[in-house]
Amino acid sequence: MNQTEQFDSVWDAIEEDPAQRENLKVRSALMIALREHILAEGITQGEAARRFGVTQPRISDLMRGKIELFAIDTLVNMLARAGLRMQVQIGRAA
Repeated sequence: MNQTEQFDSVWDAIEEDPAQRENLKVRSALMIALREHILAEGITQGEAARRFGVTQPRISDLMRGKIELFAIDTLVNMLARAGLRMQVQIGRAA
């Protein structure tokens, strides 16, 4: 009988290192928030770049989900320049 392993997130499935897994989860959440903001505002990548203080190719990377190209600090700075606010929730690992 085949057993299927289930995970809480894709990052839990593909990353063994707990620290790197949490880093990926944070970056992913920040990138999704920024992408959703751009889409909700209906702004171009060029306008998003101007507002967020980055280049248009960086916004293109963001929109394409190139997570490996973004540090948490960069994403937090972009969020602040977009006029968005973060809320942090910390809990015990399962």
